[in-house]
Amino acid sequence: MNILKILVLVLALLRTPLFLIISALALLSFSSADIDISVVIIEMSRLADTPLLVSLPLFIFAGILLSESKAPRRMLKFSQLFLGWLPGGLAVITLLVCAVFTAFTGASGVTIFALGGLLLPALLKDGYSERFSMGLITSSGSLGLLFPPSLPLILYGVIAESRIDQLFLAGILPGILMLILLMGYSILQRPKREIDTPETTLEEKITTLREIGWELPLPVILLGGIYGGIFVPGEAAAVTALYVLVVELFIHRDIPFSALASIMSKSMILFGGILVILAASMASTNYLIDQEVPTRLFTFIQTYIDSRYTFLLLLNIFLLIVGAMLDIFSALVLIVPLILPIATGYGVDPVHLGIIFLTNLQIGYCTPPVGLNLFLASYRFEKPITELYRSTLPFLALLLVTLIIITYFPWLSLALIRFAG
Repeated sequence: MNILKILVLVLALLRTPLFLIISALALLSFSSADIDISVVIIEMSRLADTPLLVSLPLFIFAGILLSESKAPRRMLKFSQLFLGWLPGGLAVITLLVCAVFTAFTGASGVTIFALGGLLLPALLKDGYSERFSMGLITSSGSLGLLFPPSLPLILYGVIAESRIDQLFLAGILPGILMLILLMGYSILQRPKREIDTPETTLEEKITTLREIGWELPLPVILLGGIYGGIFVPGEAAAVTALYVLVVELFIHRDIPFSALASIMSKSMILFGGILVILAASMASTNYLIDQEVPTRLFTFIQTYIDSRYTFLLLLNIFLLIVGAMLDIFSALVLIVPLILPIATGYGVDPVHLGIIFLTNLQIGYCTPPVGLNLFLASYRFEKPITELYRSTLPFLALLLVTLIIITYFPWLSLALIRFAG
């Protein structure tokens, strides 16, 4: 058994896919405890029957369809025409477009690759420094993770058994606060010299509205449908996926039929990896609960930490490290089952905890030295990773300020839920 555990460790060091490592460790743990390993399959079957889980593959499919289409170009053109008059207009537009795009695609790496090539030249042309521009795009890549229909929000809801509609509401005010702080800094950093922007005619604005007119209703359809009581999150995901499919395939015709099978395959591979990790993790969680590991861990922590605020501070530090080292889906399924009972013991609301989790993990994406966004941006912009470190530091500082506010003022996450209730 020890030889097998060493073998799994070696495979992990050789960068074997994480879902295989987690599954192997779960099976070895059950075998060593004389528990039938079929519990993993049973857990997977139980998860497949979870109504909330249906929304994940559908939102993934809709997000990949949007990223493969020309929707990012249309969003950018629309924003430039109607918001370009703002002080620091293009920087503000960058933040808004990246946030909206990440909310639907659920992966910041997709945002950097889909929009980075469009935004960086535009920012440089408008007179922004290269360092500021790269830092802005890199930091903006994960902003939308707090806005619906964020995939990590849905995944947290499945793991923590929290209501998805409440999580969608909980992320709105913290996400807006984050945007406001970054926008304020971007406006202060706007070019000193005036940039001549050509006047846009009414005809150009009407043409741009026609081009993006089919994508603009998406947030209204999604949120209006859920909170208007028309459909539940799973049905909202199905409507969103169908709507995006019809728009991109039949109306805009950005995606040919020949590419549809490849997009479906890509989205289902991503969901399959999440499902396997989730099943192995949830099965392992049941094992840990049976062994009273969370209870013992909570008792141990309580002997040294009696303040909820101190616990939250240490939790933030821990999650920032986790977010810098793991992708957000793996981090959620590995850490949430262990931390949730401990946080509940300290009186932390599970919905508020979810927003703290996602805020930390999205900041971890651009935290030196191993934040995933830093490496993706370095590859996309063909710049040394150390240059990206320096570029993101001011934005990272603002994001950390937001994290402190979100952590210690839970009403920011819970106010809309109480108002809606």
